[in-house]
Amino acid sequence: MGACSNMIVGIDLGTTHSLVGAFIDGQSRLFANAHGHVLTPSAVSVGDDGTLLIGRPALDRVISHPDASVASFKRWMGTRRETRLGKRAYLPEELSALVIRSLLDDVEAACGSRPDEAVISVPAYFSDAQRRATRRAGELAGVRVERLINEPTAAALAYGLAERLDDAHVLVLDLGGGTFDVSILELFDGVVKVHASAGDNFLGGDDFTHALRDHVLASHKVDAESLSAAERAMLWMRAEHAKRELSNGRAARIALSLAGHDVATDLDESQFEALVAPLIQRLRTPIERAMRDAGLRGADLAEVVMVGGASRMPLLSRIAARLLGRLPLRHVAPDEAVAQGACVAAALKARDAAFEEIVLTDVCPHSLGVEISMNLGPGQRSDGHFDPIIERNSTVPVSRMREYFPVHPQQTQVTLGVYQGEHPRADQNIALGQLEIPVPPGPPDERGIDVRFTYDINGVLQVEATVQKSGIRRELLLIQDGSDLTEAEAKKRLDELAALKVHPREEQPNIAAVARVERLYAESLGDMRAQLQHWLVQFQSVLATQDRAQIDEHRTALLSALDGLEAGPLA
Repeated sequence: MGACSNMIVGIDLGTTHSLVGAFIDGQSRLFANAHGHVLTPSAVSVGDDGTLLIGRPALDRVISHPDASVASFKRWMGTRRETRLGKRAYLPEELSALVIRSLLDDVEAACGSRPDEAVISVPAYFSDAQRRATRRAGELAGVRVERLINEPTAAALAYGLAERLDDAHVLVLDLGGGTFDVSILELFDGVVKVHASAGDNFLGGDDFTHALRDHVLASHKVDAESLSAAERAMLWMRAEHAKRELSNGRAARIALSLAGHDVATDLDESQFEALVAPLIQRLRTPIERAMRDAGLRGADLAEVVMVGGASRMPLLSRIAARLLGRLPLRHVAPDEAVAQGACVAAALKARDAAFEEIVLTDVCPHSLGVEISMNLGPGQRSDGHFDPIIERNSTVPVSRMREYFPVHPQQTQVTLGVYQGEHPRADQNIALGQLEIPVPPGPPDERGIDVRFTYDINGVLQVEATVQKSGIRRELLLIQDGSDLTEAEAKKRLDELAALKVHPREEQPNIAAVARVERLYAESLGDMRAQLQHWLVQFQSVLATQDRAQIDEHRTALLSALDGLEAGPLA
């Protein structure tokens, strides 16, 4: 392929497979591994002699040496979860670094020199902590990572949509092994702008394999805890094979020995779709959210693009067709599209002349804001609410300012809690940090504090708080180290707190009403979000009275108002 000196490579660091390539001689070219394949399994194993194995051999050892092998660790990026292999425990970014290092070895074998910079793709809905962990993985592998690219944006570049379409909107569906991303891209004058994004960081092709595995266990009344590590690994591999057969429109049989008994389970495509119905609903939700955030209907889309290995499942095409009224594009290999786009992004980073007319923009994937106390009327306040300053899907770099006031006249200090998330309650979002701000005495409305959030393309959040009267200024620079709560941990904490409540709000009709407001709040922006938060605070105040008649009356009115807000069909 020629010399690789000073070449920036593009890397698709995937849950199931990873790829590396570069833009060479006017096109994206992917480098093959030692086995002659461009797809390298994202798996790590340690041999009996302590030697590390990466890729295909590591994946093969998942069955033979399950306690010494690991895969699908991209799901844990941004957490402190450790995996023990041999005598050492590895963090997710360390495991990812081993995969990246293997990819760089493949580039060096092909080119004779080792690249020192890479553009790495990430799910559009990755949090700041997950993005920071991805950068750190590259650095641990010995490569500089100044630029991350969202996987759906990379897919659009792979399809050449920026050159082919103008003044158009494109929806990209990216179903990988462990994540599902939905992005709406706006294309105009050579600009590729992420207009809206949504996703599920814990939904991917692996979850469909999990569903098949659990179906086999339930059908034959086998307790998963009774299986050996090797049996669990074998069942997983058989379920994965069956999923691929079903994805090709063929019936599948899962047959193996479990807990001393031979078992066999047959499925056709319709049975498979019924089995994974809950996962299908989870696929629909991010699509609907992204369309709502962008203010678009199916007819407004110029194209729908599907990428990611798991997108080969016909059911995803059917979901897209039903929701959006059009069939997706599929002419680029779904396993390779993101990697090819990452190569184009690397060429853009290197200012390749072939792309001098293309500009990429990105968005903030999650809302960023502060904890506030809300005034409910004379002598009434409600604490602990989340007030977003930068709302999700704001184009970055972005800077926004809000004015706040101390609650009490004698208050001499304000603690400003900074959060990331979509929940109306601050403590149910991810805490990023806090500022202590001294304020002069006096009436609250004469002691305003200007709070400015600035968020850049590298995921760095700068928080500035300035007291208007005194000019006192405090600053907080948040560069995530990967140790923040993940979405799964935040959800676990929410569930634990909910289990402690014994108030009338625990009654099912009230639970459903509150949950519905919170869902719509997460799906909405701007004035509608503020209105929903107001309704939620009002309803929670009524719940606190424990007056059943008043609660029932207020709930009926609330549900009627929510009915009026619910969005219609997208197509």
